[in-house]
Amino acid sequence: MNLTRRDFLKAFGLSAAALGLGAKFPAAPLALAPKRAPIVPHGGNAMLMDTTKCVGCKSCQLACKKKNGLPIDDQPVSLCATALCYVDMKNVSPDPSKPVIQPIKRQCMNCNDPACVSACTVGALQKLSTGPVVYDSNRCIGCRYCMYACPFGIPTFEWDKQFSLMKKCNQCADLQAAGQLPACAKACPTGAIQYGRRDDLLTIARQRINDPQGKYVKHIYGETEVGGTSMLYLAAVPFQALGLPALPDVSPAEASQMIMHSTPLVAATVATVLTGLYFVTRRLTAQPTTVPVHPHIGGH
Repeated sequence: MNLTRRDFLKAFGLSAAALGLGAKFPAAPLALAPKRAPIVPHGGNAMLMDTTKCVGCKSCQLACKKKNGLPIDDQPVSLCATALCYVDMKNVSPDPSKPVIQPIKRQCMNCNDPACVSACTVGALQKLSTGPVVYDSNRCIGCRYCMYACPFGIPTFEWDKQFSLMKKCNQCADLQAAGQLPACAKACPTGAIQYGRRDDLLTIARQRINDPQGKYVKHIYGETEVGGTSMLYLAAVPFQALGLPALPDVSPAEASQMIMHSTPLVAATVATVLTGLYFVTRRLTAQPTTVPVHPHIGGH
């Protein structure tokens, strides 16, 4: 089948019209998308994890499982759908022959300006002004965009279920709302986990860092990373040795929101272009094929 110049221009015209419609109505999909997560740099509640006080008893991990109705007889090796809080036993020694184990509690960081919230196209994730990032399973469609957007790689899914949904720590938002401590903070026997107002915890952390008797790294992890988090860390060793990634101070939420909110527009444009090409192709294939007759064949 040969595509004539006229047919090509028709297809090109339909494509251009589709693109023109997309450019003319960019606000439509944006209006349907969830609003940007609020930035809470100083307000709200948070938790401070002082890794120098952690003994690796895993009381926090067990308390989290009981609070969330998760199986307590398994032995998780990382954050997963059955372990929203996980105590990682990190070897922080530079000499492999002389291991030095430093426990660190890992869970959702409940960011101030969460990328997971901005990436969620159905509003299943929301940032509360009190600090936690909460999740509504009734709205979740299992797209996993939140998992891809999270700079900490926190959200996990119920991979063993037919309709897998996202799982993450929400810092016991229901207990916080009732004026109670999160389960992990309440269970910690050494005071390694403290809960309170974020700005108060930052003051406590700075006092410990500036204490001449202390041996802390001169940084509070989570104070500024990706716009700040509701989970703060103190350590006597580099945070990267504990498995905490080196991240910029700028939140990726704005970029992820722009990409995700553009998805409906891109999808509509592509669908319109393909529809136009389909009808042009269908019309061409429907045209009868004419066999030329040569006058000298079969005659004298």
